[in-house]
Amino acid sequence: MQKLDKQFIKKVRRQDRLATRAITLGGLLVIASVIAILVLIVRVTLPLFQPASAKITHRLQVGSALAPVLAVGMDNTQEVGFTLNDTGMFSFYDLASGKTFSTLPASTRTAKVLSIEDTKNNIFALLWEDNSVSVSRVDFRSLYAANGQRTIQPEISQLGEYPARTYPAQVKSVAIRVHEGRLTEVALLADNRFQIDQEVVTTDLLDNETKENFSFLIAEEMPGKITAFTVDEKGATLFAGTDTGSLLRWDLRENATATRTDNVVAVPDNKAVTALAMVFGDISVAVGDAEGGLVTWSQIWTGTGKDRTQRLRKTHTLTGHQSPVERIIPSRRSKSLVSVGADGKTHFDHMTSENHLLDLAPPMLMVGISGQGNGLIGLGPDNSLTVWQIDAPHPEISLKTLFGKVWYESYDKPEYVWQSSSGSDDFEAKFSLVPLLFGTIKGTLYAMIFAVPLAIFGAVYTSQFSTATFKKTVKPVVEIMASIPSVVIGFLIALWLAPIVEKAILSVILTVILLPLIFVGIMAALRPFYKTPTLQNFCNGYEFLMLAPVILLATALAMGIAPTVEPLLFAGNFKQWLYNDLGMRYDQRNCIIIAFGLGIAVIPIIFSITEDAISNIPPSLTAASLALGASRWQTIWRVVLPSASPGIFAAIMIGFGRAVGETMIVLMATGNTPILDWSIFNGMRTLSANIAVEIPEAPMGGTLYRVLFLCASMLFALTFLVNTGAELIRERLRKKYGRY
Repeated sequence: MQKLDKQFIKKVRRQDRLATRAITLGGLLVIASVIAILVLIVRVTLPLFQPASAKITHRLQVGSALAPVLAVGMDNTQEVGFTLNDTGMFSFYDLASGKTFSTLPASTRTAKVLSIEDTKNNIFALLWEDNSVSVSRVDFRSLYAANGQRTIQPEISQLGEYPARTYPAQVKSVAIRVHEGRLTEVALLADNRFQIDQEVVTTDLLDNETKENFSFLIAEEMPGKITAFTVDEKGATLFAGTDTGSLLRWDLRENATATRTDNVVAVPDNKAVTALAMVFGDISVAVGDAEGGLVTWSQIWTGTGKDRTQRLRKTHTLTGHQSPVERIIPSRRSKSLVSVGADGKTHFDHMTSENHLLDLAPPMLMVGISGQGNGLIGLGPDNSLTVWQIDAPHPEISLKTLFGKVWYESYDKPEYVWQSSSGSDDFEAKFSLVPLLFGTIKGTLYAMIFAVPLAIFGAVYTSQFSTATFKKTVKPVVEIMASIPSVVIGFLIALWLAPIVEKAILSVILTVILLPLIFVGIMAALRPFYKTPTLQNFCNGYEFLMLAPVILLATALAMGIAPTVEPLLFAGNFKQWLYNDLGMRYDQRNCIIIAFGLGIAVIPIIFSITEDAISNIPPSLTAASLALGASRWQTIWRVVLPSASPGIFAAIMIGFGRAVGETMIVLMATGNTPILDWSIFNGMRTLSANIAVEIPEAPMGGTLYRVLFLCASMLFALTFLVNTGAELIRERLRKKYGRY
């Protein structure tokens, strides 16, 4: 017998050791898995904050014997570079070998070029010394030999030839724009005036074309000498800067008319505007000045109704130069800008984020940017061409754009905005995470306000007041509720509950107000009778039955008086009154719906854990309290709840974590509007729902893709902080109130 006992003990101990090792291994694997997930999402996120870099890939000598160079550029593959000199000749270079392999004329003219304006897609407007104008575009065609070898062949396309004409004064420079059958030519004259020539082609229903020509002068008094000007792509807006620091804007949309809409001081202390360029999208204009400053001004909508108009506002200040800004070259793919100072230093900046991306060396006289925006070519003082390969994958991302207020184009003030995409290529992406964090907290708080009281009161009643039979029935039913798929809950509240609440919103609000009032009134009326033994024996453990008629009475009363209250207090339309008098818009999928939906998902968790914590309170504590004369409610309030507070707090925190990470319910029932508003009548967008909405449209490795992984990292961090803080508080409660 003794030998058998020893063998049994050895077997039990061996099983204990195996179980300990298995549990330890499982725990370590869980921890390792969590750490691996965290490393993965952080690893994808980190490149967002990687600084831009530039690498010189080619350097070649142009040659001092050639005519002065007026412009430089290169193809998108960064294999062929070109220069344009004052004879109108394009010279093309193989950047790998440094050899010239082709020269093509920009035009058949033999005169010299007075000025050049280059716009996107390698389009050049040339002003010749006889006052004629030509517009040429440089194209690159890929040719493949029989052996598969690829060569780049440059071509010159003539987009327009405009014969010499007589101007009222000498022409300094010109700008030409062609857009949807409308040609606009703006010439800056030496006498500080602008000559505007417009050709408008209209087509009738029979495809007959009609051409109209308009020519006029902008001869109004200027606040200084015009030192720089630019025109948007549509030829609808003219910007000009003066030597006194003024920035002027004219509206050219009306034929034969130029309306000056703005005259602002862009540079203080009467310092000259030295360079102007339209930022990609033609909403903002970049302004460089004689002090080296570089700022952007945007056309902002102001006023309301008929008085609504656009006005220039300074929106961004970029890193300045130590010398006057001579050239500004906008990217053709993003809101990035390349600027060149008089000392030859080249800056690469991003407008929206105000990130100073790069300082490029050596000094350059002029710079061109590739169509992809990932390469620069510059002409140095020694007639050498330098090519940089630019690596700036996420220039629009900074801590300010993620968590601070940013003044976006067309917005009347800096704001927190999330808008990751649009229908146009020149869209200014907005990646503020503040509305998403706000929406996550807002939805969770409203859900917890609804769920926590119901779950805790239900657990207290089930544990302390109900009968054993009722408890055995109710608790499993509530716990089964936790297994309902969240997509089913989201579907029901979005497509079934939301329309009902919308139609009866005033009745819902009145029910919330009347229910506690009627309940308190009925309880006060029944209090004298409740002390009778008959009523106590009848109600003991079944007090919840008294709540059913109260709910029905409050609901019926609210629905009955709502048609009377609405015209009496809210002019017959409660939702319209909300908007007109309180400025709150009612959305069908709002925080009321979310409170119900998330509450249904959270209540079973909080209820079950709270009920277990209360039920595990030693009966001796409650018996001692009752023996000393305390009532049942006093015992619960002073003894049971404090003793169970660590478990109750843990239940609330687990429910909070469940609500924070919920995806399908908030995805289907919130409307996913990333706004900053505490109103219960509109929706929001949470971090988890944002990931689900945006990830199908996010290109792998792109900015949106990595920002979504940043959202996941923030959810991870938020959950970790909440759980850590909850554990610290729970430990303090355990030390204060005993082992519970």
